Amino acid sequence: MREIHTDDIISSVKKLSIEANYYLSEDVIRRIEYLKEKEESGTAVEVLNILLENYKMAAKEKMPICQDTGIAVVFLEIGQDVHIIGGDLTEAINEGVRQGYKNGYLRKSMVDDPIVDRKNTTDNTPAIIYTDIVPGDKMKITLAPKGGGSENMSEVKMMKAADGIEGVISFVVDRIKRSGGNPCPPIVVGVGLGGNFEQSALLAKKSLLRNLDEPNPDPKWEKVENEILEKINKLGIGPQGLGGRTTALAVHILTKPCHIASMPVAVNVQCHAARHKSVIL
Repeated sequence: MREIHTDDIISSVKKLSIEANYYLSEDVIRRIEYLKEKEESGTAVEVLNILLENYKMAAKEKMPICQDTGIAVVFLEIGQDVHIIGGDLTEAINEGVRQGYKNGYLRKSMVDDPIVDRKNTTDNTPAIIYTDIVPGDKMKITLAPKGGGSENMSEVKMMKAADGIEGVISFVVDRIKRSGGNPCPPIVVGVGLGGNFEQSALLAKKSLLRNLDEPNPDPKWEKVENEILEKINKLGIGPQGLGGRTTALAVHILTKPCHIASMPVAVNVQCHAARHKSVIL
């Protein structure tokens, strides 16, 4: 049994909160640069250049990529041979977020009541935490700040098996069409298929963590991802909704088995600031 102290978790989450908001992953930058060379709209090229310059400035000046520094979504993979000492795990995660958002001068966006009394919690907590127990004696922490504009364009639909793959493709493309420029394209489109109502949404969000340089490990689903991506980029929405071919950078699909009577499909939209950082303790 290996012990991990909550102090190490706090310091790790603090660092991830800051770095995820300051430094965009190289795979996202590479994909934008690649698609920029294929873009036919002069306006779209100009917008993409501005985004690329923004990423450079954020990293150089150590400032947030976007003013919406998001909900702190935390994915934990905890080895079954890990024993956490020093305090409560959930509180350690929230303390790391609290310190990171304060020390990184990041906007605090969480309100403590969803409707009646929407007072800001002042420290961007509570984080949203998902935990998987895995083999081994290590802990992997992934922090993915998720902005409100793109999150608001997400959707779950309980489809019928008879709708088939064409029904799924139509739903995903229509969701992006209805979104227009609201999620700050170019976007990454996460699709969760299967499980049940809530698991499909979690699958869609988890799919956004996949590196943009990595194809789907299942060739069958890689083909579907490419088909959806092509259809989305033919919509003409373009960067920031100003027209062009570069509406989406990628489509990522995660699947799970489901009940014979249902076919849950979720779309989780991620803006161009596809932020996530990980550490292994």
